[in-house]
Amino acid sequence: MARAGFVAVLWSVLLCLAGGCASTAVTPADSPATLDAVTLNLWHDKQDWPRRQDAIVADLRARGPDVILLQEVLQDAALPNQAQVLASRLGYQYRFFSADAPTQARRYGNAILVRGTIEASREVKLAPLDDYRNAGWVRTTVDGRPLNVYVTHLHHTPEGGAIRAEQIAGVLTLIGETAGDAPSIIGGDFNARSDMPELAPLRARFAEAYSDAHPGVDANVPVHATLNPHLGHAPVRIDHVFAQRDAFRVVDADIILDQPDATGAWPSDHYGVWVRLMYSDVPRR
Repeated sequence: MARAGFVAVLWSVLLCLAGGCASTAVTPADSPATLDAVTLNLWHDKQDWPRRQDAIVADLRARGPDVILLQEVLQDAALPNQAQVLASRLGYQYRFFSADAPTQARRYGNAILVRGTIEASREVKLAPLDDYRNAGWVRTTVDGRPLNVYVTHLHHTPEGGAIRAEQIAGVLTLIGETAGDAPSIIGGDFNARSDMPELAPLRARFAEAYSDAHPGVDANVPVHATLNPHLGHAPVRIDHVFAQRDAFRVVDADIILDQPDATGAWPSDHYGVWVRLMYSDVPRR
């Protein structure tokens, strides 16, 4: 080492010993200010799941979201749990939630994947119990910040608004029992447009991210659909991410996984929704 370089290093060491070095401890204020989340209905094992799986993994790996919320997740005797497979390929931790008994070979439900560590989890069945709907929760820490993540998949019939309202009440009860002081996000397939009355109790406390990211436009017209019209669905946006109003500001949101691969295969019969949130304790720039 040249003498000038040695002297510079020596002075740096002396300054550190004298208390002149800044702490390198990671605190919430030091950690990234944004949180990225994706929700996607997997369409269980329909059509060519291995090909669809590759397309989903490629897209999510490129985006690197902090949180991934999945619906219509399936496992069977000859089919490894789809959330477990995706989590393994992407390097995430996961929890799977199902109304089916754990002893069943074939189980169907929802899942949460996180880039951080899962510290606690819980699932609840939603009324009416014969509708086989549930909601799941995990507490995680992402970049030094605690976070509650919830996933659900609500009743599907157009005339079932009252059933969905009852299920939203169940989701809100779960949030009340688990959220504590940490901020919360909720995502999933709500089988309803974001402006439907059955979602009003959720909108009262949580911002619907996609609509907030597109002010001044009607975010519920067909151009913003998450149901894939190329696979026979009416073009409606029913997949949403909600963020706690006093904890986050919505930065951006987009429809993703909305293109077929080179063979014409679609990732799912739903498009995904990607959102970027900023913590409210981070000053605006």
